[in-house]
Amino acid sequence: MLAEDLWRLFDIIGTLAFAVSGTLVGISRRMDIFGISVLALATAVGGGMVRDMLVGITPPMALRNTTNFLLSVGVALLTSLLYQWTALHHMRRRRLLTMFNVSDTIGLAAFTITGALTGVRFGGDDSYVLPVLLAATTAVGGGMIRDVLAQRMPVVLYAEVYAAASLAGAFVFCMLRFTLGVEADSWLAFTLVLLIRFAAIRWNWSLYHPRPPRRRHDGKAEQ
Repeated sequence: MLAEDLWRLFDIIGTLAFAVSGTLVGISRRMDIFGISVLALATAVGGGMVRDMLVGITPPMALRNTTNFLLSVGVALLTSLLYQWTALHHMRRRRLLTMFNVSDTIGLAAFTITGALTGVRFGGDDSYVLPVLLAATTAVGGGMIRDVLAQRMPVVLYAEVYAAASLAGAFVFCMLRFTLGVEADSWLAFTLVLLIRFAAIRWNWSLYHPRPPRRRHDGKAEQ
């Protein structure tokens, strides 16, 4: 598969997945269909637009091709209708959170690959910094915009291993692309991001959180 076709495939996967996660956040915040659609769009295309501006692609690709816009709005409408007219609205909060985590993780992994592929294209074959930077920007940028619009702390700033999963996948992509070839390497990095993120959710992995020492019953701090 050509790199351009591979990029487009992961772009569609990421757009659909992130549109679902944006829609679920909009529903949880009790927004109307316009607000839900805005969140779906922001999540699906926001990171890619930031990525494109960083490498000088103007206007961003999302504004040149309406496919991602139509997909995002379509997903927002369909998910909203399913939520209202099916048993989806009867689901417990825990199950809806699981749906959000699954869609958000798939989007994170897919956009890690599109960002890395873009970085290789503009940064050269020997570049690591640009592919890794663009991978992380594409993967977490849309979610950060979504959370700010929804007046939530961005997931990337507090959740279990999140951006670190994208960074790890992008680094592996850069390291093995000559050994495995672009297609196999892309799927390997995509799978790695999924595994790291799902494992972090399952076992509550997180990065270091500075906290004050806990106090013992005698009033002394634990070491």
